[in-house]
Amino acid sequence: MDRLTSMAVFVRVVEKGSFAAVADEFDLSTTMVANHVRALEQQLGAQLLERTTRRHHLTEIGAAYLERCRDVLSSVQAADQVAEAMRAEPQGTLRVTAPVTWGAHRLMPVIGAYMAAYPTVQVELSLNDRVVDMHEEGFDVAIRSGPIHDDALVARPLSPSHMFAVASPAYLQLHGTPGKPEDLSGHACLGFMAWGARHHWRFSKEGRQVEVPVKGPLMCNNGQALLTAALCGVGVVVQADVLLAPSIASGQLVRLLPDWNLPTRHIQIVRRREVRPTAKLRTFVDFVLERLG
Repeated sequence: MDRLTSMAVFVRVVEKGSFAAVADEFDLSTTMVANHVRALEQQLGAQLLERTTRRHHLTEIGAAYLERCRDVLSSVQAADQVAEAMRAEPQGTLRVTAPVTWGAHRLMPVIGAYMAAYPTVQVELSLNDRVVDMHEEGFDVAIRSGPIHDDALVARPLSPSHMFAVASPAYLQLHGTPGKPEDLSGHACLGFMAWGARHHWRFSKEGRQVEVPVKGPLMCNNGQALLTAALCGVGVVVQADVLLAPSIASGQLVRLLPDWNLPTRHIQIVRRREVRPTAKLRTFVDFVLERLG
């Protein structure tokens, strides 16, 4: 028998003074009510109630045990209320992970707006370009690019990230502006380490695809650092629009081969599969989808 249920039955038997009344309250038979009390007595090795044909009385052990049962049941009720409150009202700490560039430039403003709307939620944002294990590392939400192959995760699409090739006007003045993708093989192309030491930039236009093997004097694992290198005239960089757009708009960088497209990166917001997600998780996912979906 469930011990908490037996405790609850025992407390109500004492309070109501009747096995039959408690049987009606718990939708049990009178025999089952008596069995719950007897199960406690067997587990404790002590008698809790002295029974007569007309009444029952608490033993000394029974009186002491009754107060502890009330304490336990009160604590359980309080714990249930806390859990229910967290599911009903957004509160507590939400752990989020996202790629460095996308998280810093696109997600962070949304997190700021979310925290203003839900001040009882604290957000821990971890920016990392590796794919984290949400289960092992305890993250509630992740931003991922590419397909999701984990049935324990729920993914929702966000606006895709477009990639641009750029260089500074000073670099182009010295080395010339490429007129077609193949021209990039003769340029200093700065590598993003997450894509591997030997990689290709893939361009497409009107059904035609061109893969350009690229090489250059610098590789880096951080998009912001590559942006800075491009601004300094070190070479040509391929990064996401969210990072490059302000510098293109200001004229500090020039978008190369604008008639050609680089692969679009599909972005998704991912959470662990739960029957009833908490209010903080549900509202955060909805908030991000509304603004970035």
